Amino acid sequence: MDMVEKELESRKENIKKEVKFLFKANMKFTDWDVPEADDEKASKILLDIIKEAVAEIEQDINNGKYKNY
Repeated sequence: MDMVEKELESRKENIKKEVKFLFKANMKFTDWDVPEADDEKASKILLDIIKEAVAEIEQDINNGKYKNY
């Protein structure tokens, strides 16, 4: 395991917590803005949005955007 892999592995749980926090915070905002919202539907839409963002990041990586970041 190289230094980058070790560094990211050491922060893996924190990174996962931050992503979950992002999800939960946006669910809370949805409840505030639309109190009668269907939470299950909102959670699926929100997850799709997060997946879309991850796909965009993946595309940027594949296009070399982070090669010399």
